[in-house]
Amino acid sequence: MRPRRLAALIAAAVLAAGCGAPAGEPDGGRDTGGRDAASSPAAPAATAPSPGLQRYYDQRPDWTDCGQGFQCARIAVPLDYDDPDGEQIEISVVRLPATGDRIGSLLVNPGGPGGSGIEYARQAEYIVSKEVRARFDIVGFDPRGVGESSPVRCLSGPELDRHVGLDATPDEEAEIRELERSARAFAEGCQAKSGKLLPHVGTADAARDMDVLRAVLGDEGLTYLGKSYGTFLGAMYAHLFPDKVRALVLDGAVNPALDPLESNEAQAQGFEVALEAFLKDCLADASCPFRSRDLDGALQEFTELMRRIDARPLPNRTDRRPVTEAWAMLGVATPLYDRGSWPVLRQAIAQALEGDGTTLITTADILIGRRPDGTYTNQTEANTAINCVDRVYPRDLAAYRRAAEATKSPRFGAYIAWGSLPCAYWPVKGDDTGRRITADGAPPIVVIGTTRDPATPYEWSQALSTQLKSGRLITYEGDGHTAYKTGSQCVDRLVDRYLISGTPPDDGARCAANE
Repeated sequence: MRPRRLAALIAAAVLAAGCGAPAGEPDGGRDTGGRDAASSPAAPAATAPSPGLQRYYDQRPDWTDCGQGFQCARIAVPLDYDDPDGEQIEISVVRLPATGDRIGSLLVNPGGPGGSGIEYARQAEYIVSKEVRARFDIVGFDPRGVGESSPVRCLSGPELDRHVGLDATPDEEAEIRELERSARAFAEGCQAKSGKLLPHVGTADAARDMDVLRAVLGDEGLTYLGKSYGTFLGAMYAHLFPDKVRALVLDGAVNPALDPLESNEAQAQGFEVALEAFLKDCLADASCPFRSRDLDGALQEFTELMRRIDARPLPNRTDRRPVTEAWAMLGVATPLYDRGSWPVLRQAIAQALEGDGTTLITTADILIGRRPDGTYTNQTEANTAINCVDRVYPRDLAAYRRAAEATKSPRFGAYIAWGSLPCAYWPVKGDDTGRRITADGAPPIVVIGTTRDPATPYEWSQALSTQLKSGRLITYEGDGHTAYKTGSQCVDRLVDRYLISGTPPDDGARCAANE
C-alpha cells in the first residue's frame, strides 16, 4: 500500500469508528520493521533454469476474470528449490491488462514483508501512472507465506491482540519476562501451525518465484516496482538473475548490509525524524493540541503522554481493548507514513490528551492488518516469519536489552528493539544470504530515497544505490514513506521514462517536494 491511498484508508476507518477525523489527500503507504538481509557469494549467471525446474517455467496459467478488469491465476512453484520434484505450493497472481501498445508486464510489491501484492495491484490507478498502465500489464502476487499464497499462521486473533499490546518499553523485570514469554509463544505457534513452510519463506525463495512468474508471463526480462521491503526483494532478484533484469524501481530502500539490531535502531531514528517533521507542521496549525508552541516543548509533551498511557492505558470506543503504550505507538506510526494523514494524527493526539484512545487504536489496526471483527490478515505473522529467516538475529535476551538501553531514539528505539524478540526463539535458523547483494551484471537499477522517510531512512537508499553495481539514486526532498506516485511529479516523470523507455535517470538526480 502507498501514501495517499493510506490516507483514504485511515480516514475511512476513523470515520467508521465514529471519530469524524479529517482526511488527507486520497492516496496511501505502508511497511513495518527495519528490513535487511546478509552475506552472499558472487551473483550467479541465470541463463536458464535447471532441468528439474523447467516444468515450472513452462507452465501455462489459467487466467480467469476476477472483477473490475482484473484477471487471476495461480502458479505452481516448489516448496524447496533444492528439491524441485518434492512438494509444491501455489502463488496467487492478479493482473490488469495493458490498455495500449503493450511492452510487457510490470510486477509490483508494496513491502512489509507481509504486504499483499494482490491488494496492491488492485489499486493500480493509484500506484502507477496512466502512461505506465497503458504500456504494461500491472501484475501483483502474494509472495510465498503471505495472503493467498500458502500463508504463515501462528496465533489466533485474541492471542495476537495480547502479543501486540504488551509493554514494549519495559520498566521492570516482570515486564521483560512477559515479553520473553510472548515471543516464545509466537515462535512456537508458528512452528505448530506452519512448521513445514517456515524454512522456505525467505526472500531468496520469493525472488526465485518471481523468476518463474516472469517466464510464465512471457517476459524476457523483469520489469518491477518494489517499495520498502519490496526493494530488498527486487535487489535479491537482480543479484540472483542479473541477466533477466529489464528495469527495476526500488522505492524507499532497505539497506541489506546492516545487521538486524542496527537496522532497528536506524528505523527508530527515522521515525524520530518524521515525528519532529510532523510536530513542526502541527505547531503552525491552530488545531495543534500541544500547549507548547516550540518543538522541544511539544516533544516533551508527547513523551509525557506516552508515559501516562504506559502507566494507565486509555479506553477506546470501538471495542474492549485497552489502548496500551504499544497500541498508541502503532497508532502514531501509521499516519507518519504519509503526510496526507497528519491531520488524523493531530486529532488522535488531541483525543489521547483528553483520555480517549479510539483514533490511535483504529489507525494502529490498519498498519498490522487487524479487521473490525478481531481477526487478522496474516501480514503480522508473515512479517515476523520472513524477517526471522532473512537475517541472523541474536539468540540471547541480553542483546535486545542492550539494544533497547543503548538506543539514541528516546521515543521509538526501545519499542522497535524489543519488537524483534520472537526471532531470538525462532525454530528455523536465520540465513545471511542477502547481506552483500551487488547484482553485478544487471542493467541500471533505479533506487529512490525520501529525505524524511520514517520507515526506511534516506541513508538506506543511499547505501543500497551504492551497493548495487548499477544503482542510480533519485533523492526526493520530502516527507512520507516512498516517493513514486505520492505527489512528486518530478519523481513520477523520471520513473515513467525509465519504465517505458528503459532510459535511467542520472545518478544523483534530485526532486524537491514542490516539483
